[in-house]
Parts: sequence; C-alpha cells; structure tokens
Amino acid sequence: QVQLVESGGGLVQAGGSLRLSCAASGGTFGRYVMGWFRQAPGKERVFVARISWSGGNTYYADSVKDRFTISRDNAKNTVDLQMNSLKPEDTAVYYCVADGDSTRVRHGVADYWGQGTQVTVSS
Repeated sequence: QVQLVESGGGLVQAGGSLRLSCAASGGTFGRYVMGWFRQAPGKERVFVARISWSGGNTYYADSVKDRFTISRDNAKNTVDLQMNSLKPEDTAVYYCVADGDSTRVRHGVADYWGQGTQVTVSS
C-alpha cells in the first residue's frame, strides 16, 4: 500500500511560479509511474503530467506543456511538479498519483492517490 502526501500549494499571482512536491511511502517507489492530476471547481479531474519509473520519460497535457516540469528523486521517494508562468485557469486542487502501469496513470485510474493540494492563481 502506497501513501502519497502532496505539499507546496498556495496562492500566487498570474505569471508566478510554484513547486509542488509529493512524498511517497509504503511501497517500492522506483517501481511506480508517477503523475499529477488537477481538478478545478465544478470541473472533472484532468491529467497534468506523468513520469516513468526511471524519470527518463515524461508526458504532459497540452495545456501545461512548456510551462510545467515533472521530476522525481527515487532516492528520496519524491516527485515534484515545477509550475511556471501560472495562469488563473491553472487554479485547481492538484493530486499526486502512482501506479505500476503508465496507461492507468495517464487515464486517471491509478491505484494510489494523494489527498490533494490547493493551487490558486490570482489575475
């Protein structure tokens, strides 16, 4: 059983940056594909980014490509999401996810989810 705890959310002005972090415990971190999802008020949860178990392969939603960067540290059991050039439409609760299957991560049916961290971008 893997536990995921996100941190780093907060309030930022448009154009600013935030770095989210997700700490994993209870499993073999290096075996899992990790990802981030987000859910804005009144909207469905949507895919943001994912990273392979080795960190060598990443994939992003078009809406965040070239602004967000996902990375992981398998020695520390953490996965980060660096968010730059933030926009008001990036406002959402951000969730860290983990699964052994990259397709399950990409399609939002990962086995493990964190509790979420709020990101609010003011205009």
